[in-house]
Amino acid sequence: MYLKEGCSLLWKVHKPSIPFVLNTNSILGSTEQNAQNGNSPIILQEYDVLKRLKDESNISIALEYFRSISNSKSFKHTPSTYKMMIEKLGRQSEMDGVQYLLQQMKLEGINCSEDIFISVIISYRRAGATEQALKTFYRIRDFGCKPTVRIYNHLLDALLSENWFHAINPIYSNMKKDGLQPNVYTYNILLKALCKNSRIDGACKLLIEMSNKGCSPDEVSYTTVVSSMCKTGRVAEARELAAGFALSVPVYNALINGSCSEGNLKEAVNLLEEMVDKELSPNVVTYTTIVNSLSDFGYIELSLAILAKMFVRGCSPNIQTFTCIIRGLSLQGRFHEVLDVWDRMIRDAILPNVVTYNTLISSLCLVGDMCAAVSVLNQMERSGCLPNVTTFSTLIDGFAKYGDLDGASEMWNKMIHLGYHPNVVTYTSMVEVLTRNFMFEKAYGLLERMMMENCPPNTVTFNIFIKHLCNSGRVDWAVQLFDQMEKYGSMPNIITYNELLDGLLKAKDLIMVFELIMEMEKREIGFDLVTYNTLVHGLCCAGKVVEALICVGKMLVRGIKPDTFTFNIMINAYSKHGKVECAIQLVDTMYAVGQRPDLIAYTSLIYGICESTGLEVASTYLHRMIDEGIPPNISIWNVLVRCLVSKIGYKVTVDRFNFVLEGGLCNDEAYS
Repeated sequence: MYLKEGCSLLWKVHKPSIPFVLNTNSILGSTEQNAQNGNSPIILQEYDVLKRLKDESNISIALEYFRSISNSKSFKHTPSTYKMMIEKLGRQSEMDGVQYLLQQMKLEGINCSEDIFISVIISYRRAGATEQALKTFYRIRDFGCKPTVRIYNHLLDALLSENWFHAINPIYSNMKKDGLQPNVYTYNILLKALCKNSRIDGACKLLIEMSNKGCSPDEVSYTTVVSSMCKTGRVAEARELAAGFALSVPVYNALINGSCSEGNLKEAVNLLEEMVDKELSPNVVTYTTIVNSLSDFGYIELSLAILAKMFVRGCSPNIQTFTCIIRGLSLQGRFHEVLDVWDRMIRDAILPNVVTYNTLISSLCLVGDMCAAVSVLNQMERSGCLPNVTTFSTLIDGFAKYGDLDGASEMWNKMIHLGYHPNVVTYTSMVEVLTRNFMFEKAYGLLERMMMENCPPNTVTFNIFIKHLCNSGRVDWAVQLFDQMEKYGSMPNIITYNELLDGLLKAKDLIMVFELIMEMEKREIGFDLVTYNTLVHGLCCAGKVVEALICVGKMLVRGIKPDTFTFNIMINAYSKHGKVECAIQLVDTMYAVGQRPDLIAYTSLIYGICESTGLEVASTYLHRMIDEGIPPNISIWNVLVRCLVSKIGYKVTVDRFNFVLEGGLCNDEAYS
């Protein structure tokens, strides 16, 4: 056995770190010695060679052994030994060696069997070299092998694994030209290819074609199509298709997942009970899918009930099930119950993984219990579960939301020390905590570092930076940063414009405001409720009440309904500018559109009435306010007292003054 010029041989790549010694030397030595003494060489059996190749873990030694016995007269390689060696090389993705052995088989006149060629295709697939598998397949007859249905199936599967959709149909056509009849495995591969390529209608037609050609679709066929329908939101069609055949657990799981994705939790639970009625045992995937959706929608009691059913029916929850329950309980602040679930999980020998820990840490950060979140991190490390970038990003974000620079910095330094690279979420959280603490220069330096580390800031990063610049009165810098966004590869969205509009309006820079509005319209960025409220509030603060009213009119024309904040802005503006009648009309309008005035609306209205009309009209709205269950606060009492004092002079008696503060204004006698 020798290597032709220009070929690449594996043992030239794998060089042992110790002198190369073969156990076969004793065999070869004895063979040569026997030959010199005139004795016959020792003949190796196929079984012994296969066992030796199978047991040898070092690929270089195995290949050298394969070569050495071939060069001797003690053994002639068989298709089985070639297959064994090809599979060993394939598992190491050593495709040069595989190609070499194929060529050597051809030289030795050993025909490549179906099983050997399948092993070659599997090896190429494992190495991610589907193109080479295809080229080798087109030379299949050169190796003395004829294409078979099994070979075609493995090749089609390899093409599918790398999403080579363009090559699948030609190979399938080739298969039919070769006179080979596709089997259910072939059709299932084609169904997966169509579904992965978003051609679900084509997959449905193929199901019909299968039946027409006498190849009945199996469980995999239907599960593939039903799952794809559910994933693309065609749940109703999936149910209709599923009604035509006997449902299996995987199909039920697909339908349940689709129902949960649509928020149809009642249907999901009904499907679960239907499975039980049909004596099909729901598995952990079935239960976990429902538990996850119920928890996400806030139906934690129902998710706990499903968990209880799991135990009763003998289905053990896994770590994903417990993680869903923990997240649902945590989001509702039921941390005592979280600990109970955690203890049950540990008792069942289900150790929390990084996702479970991250879920608990995220929930604690959400409610602001950062001490407990850090404690969970410490417990996580003690238990041998390594935190990841998500863990640290969650903690840094938690500290950032409360402006805790020390806590965020400590987590950042710990993450870097452990060798983790911050992602855009981590950087954005640090930008937030720095800008909350008015450290704008350092935050800007972080943006530049993000670019250097090929982790460019996104729109969220800029929105946070611009928001805090505007809040601190640095609108000029916010405008500069806004202009730099495209240079960093980010585009402003409606939130960016809203933050900048708010800052410019606070700075009373109306010229820049109108320029920004024109830019929004030019870029076809639709105004939302926040945009209009920002504009209305800014215009009212600048004394432009008429312009604010025009803005509200445009808002209504574009189909955006004003909320309580919109009404409060206008009621306050009219009240301050003495247009009490307009303010009263707005309060009445709120009732007409199904909204109720709140404390802020009543405070502004009563202030305006006291300033322009007097206590008698103000008392009417004070009564209405109390009747609606809104208790007056100190601001309203101060307004009323000032109004009373201004009307009757400073000679008001102490008794009457105390009577007013105690709520006597609620009594008509207070005005006599």
